[in-house]
Amino acid sequence: MNRGKTLSAAALGLSLLTLTACGGTGPSAESAVESSAEPSAGSSAPAEAGATAAGYPLTMTHAMGETVIEEQPQRVVALDPSYVDAALLLDAELVGYAEYRQDPEDPFADYLGDVSAETAEAVNVGTIAEPDLEQIAGLEPDLIVSAKVRQEALYPQLEKIAPTVFSESTGPTWKENVVLLGEALGKQEQAEQEVADYEARAAAVGEAILEQDPDATYSLLRFAGEDTARLYSSDSFIGEIMADMGIPRPEGAPDTTESIFVPLSQEQILEADADLVMVSTWAPDGAEGEASREQEERFTTNPLWERLEGEVLPVDDETFVASVSVQGAHAVITQLAEHYGVDPQLP
Repeated sequence: MNRGKTLSAAALGLSLLTLTACGGTGPSAESAVESSAEPSAGSSAPAEAGATAAGYPLTMTHAMGETVIEEQPQRVVALDPSYVDAALLLDAELVGYAEYRQDPEDPFADYLGDVSAETAEAVNVGTIAEPDLEQIAGLEPDLIVSAKVRQEALYPQLEKIAPTVFSESTGPTWKENVVLLGEALGKQEQAEQEVADYEARAAAVGEAILEQDPDATYSLLRFAGEDTARLYSSDSFIGEIMADMGIPRPEGAPDTTESIFVPLSQEQILEADADLVMVSTWAPDGAEGEASREQEERFTTNPLWERLEGEVLPVDDETFVASVSVQGAHAVITQLAEHYGVDPQLP
């Protein structure tokens, strides 16, 4: 997939890629997914109990091989937050989810809005690194979805519980991942439309921003408690969104196709300069968050920070960096539209 170009519904429906690792190299291989047919609208009688929906059994080729899904899945366990978002986007019954750097008492991101009704029966099945297989089995899911980069070693055990479909990654290929889940759920058309609607909105809002500021460029610098800051690359989530909006990074800015970010030392701060410098800080409770806040303090009090010529805009880390979902991308677009004072063209 060429970055910055709109994915057509046809292109999305053809083949779902073994997908890019979160570290960010390009797709290592492509894998075809058999299309599922929609149930006939002219069906003359209600389906009998246990009858299989049209398009099933469905054989899918994905990052871990082939999986046969005998019947249209209803109960979904998502072991990565991007797939939690995708399941909610596609109106699936989310029965289990993996915890990821969020408050266990409030596990669903703010950008999702009020999803209390949709998640009332959903169960926390442990962390991404250590999901509870016995608990997952007890939920009797029809489908388990995640990524090879997350739980490759657990795949043989997961597929014994329920049909399990893995993408290669959850990062730069977030749009394709929505369609992957849509294929498995028998909702490919809905998934493709959600992606197409997002892309159309991104292009429209980006055009309005560029009409107002034809020379607009951006960068996103993140503090994550390390010795170096992270300057996010064109292959990152924010890089994909901004490309869809048509807003470029500055000419000559550090970039890579080998990772989702370029590390910058304090001495390299000025390499993050742009018309708009978005700044996020990963700050969970505890020692990790404290380390990030201390790093932010070191960088922003460095005399070089004052020499940045662009406008510095603090942004929400969970939304702008961690969400990697259609809902998160819409939230990014809304906030940028508000910042530039253009019509957000809300969906």
